Amino acid sequence: MPGPRRDLAMHNDWWASGWDHVLPCQGFPLTMLIGTASQPDFTGSLDDLLQEIFDGHWDMIGGDLDGALTFSWPDEEWDYEEAPEGREANEAHRWETFGAMLTAAGYPVPKTVRDLSELYLTWGLARRDETPYGTRWSMPAALPLPGDLLPLDADLAKRLDRIRWTLRTGPLVDGLIDHLVGDLGEPQEILTSLDRLAAATSQDADDVRIALTELVGSGDAQVQRGQEPADAERLEAHQRFRLVMNWDHFHQHRVQLSIEGDDA
Repeated sequence: MPGPRRDLAMHNDWWASGWDHVLPCQGFPLTMLIGTASQPDFTGSLDDLLQEIFDGHWDMIGGDLDGALTFSWPDEEWDYEEAPEGREANEAHRWETFGAMLTAAGYPVPKTVRDLSELYLTWGLARRDETPYGTRWSMPAALPLPGDLLPLDADLAKRLDRIRWTLRTGPLVDGLIDHLVGDLGEPQEILTSLDRLAAATSQDADDVRIALTELVGSGDAQVQRGQEPADAERLEAHQRFRLVMNWDHFHQHRVQLSIEGDDA
């Protein structure tokens, strides 16, 4: 297959929005295709772009825009430990759940990548305009969230909230941990304040507060004022507090939690 003649572009908000946990697998490459079509130097249909990049055939979306949607990649090895019912039963269950969710919200159930692209337009994930120069695709800076458009079940809604929180807090926690490990050598506890930690990590005090809240919520740390536990979310920037770290818990669970978030 000839190499791409145009760099594919992915929307920055795709992972945080959580759509990849709701849509069939082909939602990911479709979003890349629309993101690429949204670049200022391209005018034309998605079919035109597919022809330009892949000579009209892209295995990742099942060939072309009329390729069938699936909830597993057809050529991937099936994990029977994770889904012992097998590919066909799992696929049928996913379609039943997905179809019921869309029907309840009044949307048609897509069968092909092209059908899904039309839903993107309906949901506001993308926009298609006819201009004097031809068809122009665009995407909003922030994608609408699945829960704003579809009736998600409680477990999925909770999982997506957790993923968004992890993506939001991950870099902030990393910055704080780099300071505690690299600069202070993993202290068991320190007397500090949000202002001091913000200055040491080149972060905003509100961002440090978020990082502390995540560490406390995950069991990696405690925040105390005097001998009493304090609410990290309610700390004033200037207030001194004792940050007590549980490094054994941090090293045992932190990486594992990140992996589980990616696989959720």
